[in-house]
Amino acid sequence: MTLAADRPRSNTRARDLAVDRSRTSVKRHVGPKLRTGIQATVIAVWCLLPFYWMVVTSFRDVGFTFDPTPWFTHFTFANYETAFSTALGNHLGRALLNSLVIGGTVTIIALLVGTSAAYALARLEFRGKSLIAGAILAASMFPGVALISPLFQLFTDIGWMGTYQALILPSISFVLPLTVYTLASFFREMPWDLEEAARIDGCTRVQAFRRIILPLAAPAVFTTAILAFISSWNEYLISSQLSSDATQPVTVAIAGFQGSVPHQEPYTAVMAAGTIVTIPLVILVLVFQRRIVAGLTAGGVKG
Repeated sequence: MTLAADRPRSNTRARDLAVDRSRTSVKRHVGPKLRTGIQATVIAVWCLLPFYWMVVTSFRDVGFTFDPTPWFTHFTFANYETAFSTALGNHLGRALLNSLVIGGTVTIIALLVGTSAAYALARLEFRGKSLIAGAILAASMFPGVALISPLFQLFTDIGWMGTYQALILPSISFVLPLTVYTLASFFREMPWDLEEAARIDGCTRVQAFRRIILPLAAPAVFTTAILAFISSWNEYLISSQLSSDATQPVTVAIAGFQGSVPHQEPYTAVMAAGTIVTIPLVILVLVFQRRIVAGLTAGGVKG
């Protein structure tokens, strides 16, 4: 029999065990979350610090360009005026319009062609399918620097040097493989039952693709469009050789900036232009981040 005097002692021991278990459970759950939070903070600071320094320098007076103070000092808007100053030869406004035209055209064409190609590679069986997929992959791996000389010669012969098409076509060749492989992986994971049900109801394969498959692929298509636009927007190597003053994009225009102080590299004006070019992309990603995440994860689990 258990004595009455032993009962409080046993109850105390049980409470102590329960407290120890709760503490162990809290440590077990809080520890991984704390480590994840610290790692995420370090990564965010590491990635955002260059952008922060670019913004700080863009608002700093030219005479204090190399001031190591890590916050805003000697504040001025003159660098943004210099970035848009046509009197100094900085045609940033025209370059922004050129990049918008080139990036938008490349994105639209890449989506129109890439969506159909991705569907064919993912859902259809035909002769030479693996060969075509390998050719697309090989095209994406080809170094851009090796294309400059032949493209320069080709576009010179046909009179395309300094035109929009001379900048759009090479960009499509780089963006299209990304579009095809991103969308093909999504189409490949979509259940066949949806398409078969549409075919049974009387739809042709094209109608089933347009009415059933394409609306379901909207998140992936939207994500691919943003990635394609950013890739085209940031292209510099080929544009620096094939563009003219009237068609050069922002990446080329910024590289040729002239500052307000003679014989001095206009670092502050370049930082101001970089901020102007980067902020629209940041806003675009922040506004549509849910769609981007949905598109990147779409197709990751079979239906």
